[in-house]
Amino acid sequence: MSAPSFTNRWRSAMLYAWVAAGSIVGGLTRYLVFLALDTGPGFPFATLFINATGSLIIGFYATLTGPDGRMLARPEHRQFVMTGFCGGYTTFSAFSLETFRLLHGGTKYTALAYVGSSVACWLVSVWVGHMMATRYNRLRRS
Repeated sequence: MSAPSFTNRWRSAMLYAWVAAGSIVGGLTRYLVFLALDTGPGFPFATLFINATGSLIIGFYATLTGPDGRMLARPEHRQFVMTGFCGGYTTFSAFSLETFRLLHGGTKYTALAYVGSSVACWLVSVWVGHMMATRYNRLRRS
């Protein structure tokens, strides 16, 4: 088996660059939207808006540029928007798309199990991270 060609390595590197660029744009957009919509303590309307619009974007773009879509998009453009931008803007967009695909595919019980297990996992993960940081914060400095 021969080593990957320069062209294949270049394509892979460029795909990574597209994803990274999308992540930067998505992350900055999330920050600016949060600043514009943050209402302070209480219900996280800014985050809800970000997650909802990220889900709208990934659902729209995935369908528009998918195999049956009306717009042909190069793989790196799809990765820029769906993996990079939506991933940087919100991780919730990928979760929403996966859940939609499960429901649309007729596997509603799998979709419900996915939603329930995801929320439980996220909450446990946040708690574990919080506990780890709390204990780390209590350590004496040497």
